Amino acid sequence: MAIKIEVFKTDSCPHCPAAVAAAESAKAKLGDQIDVEIVNANDPDNIDRARQYQIMAVPTVVIDGNVEFIGAPSDSELIEKLESLL
Repeated sequence: MAIKIEVFKTDSCPHCPAAVAAAESAKAKLGDQIDVEIVNANDPDNIDRARQYQIMAVPTVVIDGNVEFIGAPSDSELIEKLESLL
């Protein structure tokens, strides 16, 4: 079963593109072992999900339902964390 990564971001966040890029880099390296979803925390359809994880800042990276990074992880930090879960 693939590890699920959710990257919570907003369009106005200056650090969010780095978090998205790290998730995309992890996907490129780990392939089908992970599923990546980019979640716009300001979208009304995602408000309940952001509340579920108690998202207070973006970017926030959730892995398999657990908040793992508040702020943008580097590619290597995210990949190291994911590899430890595989």
